[in-house]
Amino acid sequence: MPKRIIPRWLPETQTIRHAAALRWLERFLDHPALWQRNRRSISGAVGVGLFWAFLPVPTQMLPAAATAALLRVHLPLSLALTWVANPVTMPVVFYGNYRLGTWLLQAKPATFDPEWNWVWVLNRLAVVWPSLLLGSLVAAIAVATLGYIGTRVYWRLRIVRRWRRRA
Repeated sequence: MPKRIIPRWLPETQTIRHAAALRWLERFLDHPALWQRNRRSISGAVGVGLFWAFLPVPTQMLPAAATAALLRVHLPLSLALTWVANPVTMPVVFYGNYRLGTWLLQAKPATFDPEWNWVWVLNRLAVVWPSLLLGSLVAAIAVATLGYIGTRVYWRLRIVRRWRRRA
């Protein structure tokens, strides 16, 4: 099952355990559930990682690590999935979140002038922020839920297929 595929993508356990940024979680990192690759742990990690990937938080990996430790799901996968919204895809993801937020709030999308200075950015941020936050929260919940359910269904289908081949 995916137990064999997932380790290829992820860093070693010791690399994560001794990372300087995660030292504040050190007492939680010894829990074996954070490193197990089973259906519950992997699907929970997919949900956690995708949830934090779609939120406009400056350091998405830190809250993802804390959430994974709290929920006792696979830590390396939840950290890796926060990079769905990486510097290349982040503008597209957050613009989509903003448009979703404007649609939900029934607000008119803000116009963007080519004038770039800090005063302009801060003024525009005050206008854009409510729509971006709402859209990001709705998208994060939706994508995390779909990822969690999709992982559980995929895992179950693979198990059923393997059982049928065995029979």
